[in-house]
Amino acid sequence: MKALQGLAFLLLMQSGGEALSHFLKLPVPGPVVGMVLLLLALHWQPVRDAVAPAAGFLLQHLSLLFVPVGVGVMTHLALLSTYGLQLVAVIVLSTWVGMAVTALVLRLLHPKENHGELR
Repeated sequence: MKALQGLAFLLLMQSGGEALSHFLKLPVPGPVVGMVLLLLALHWQPVRDAVAPAAGFLLQHLSLLFVPVGVGVMTHLALLSTYGLQLVAVIVLSTWVGMAVTALVLRLLHPKENHGELR
């Protein structure tokens, strides 16, 4: 029963994000706004207790959520054969850029440590 309550709360946060994004005409997608709302709500223990079983259930069955993506790829094989190399290049390049930006942000936010000094 707790998992259903948690799932209902997750859907409520997504719906709230969709509504805020739509009515405030935000340039951010509704699910992203819903994730921010969820992040803020997770500061309260009752919310964490309700969401934890649903999150565990979703993580256990995460592979099932990729089935629609696989079906979509299979139905568009002609596009994949035409633009496959470009898609791979974009995916690899964007992954590298994302990793580089993450490393730079981590370096900026992490306190300086003296790795080379001997005491």
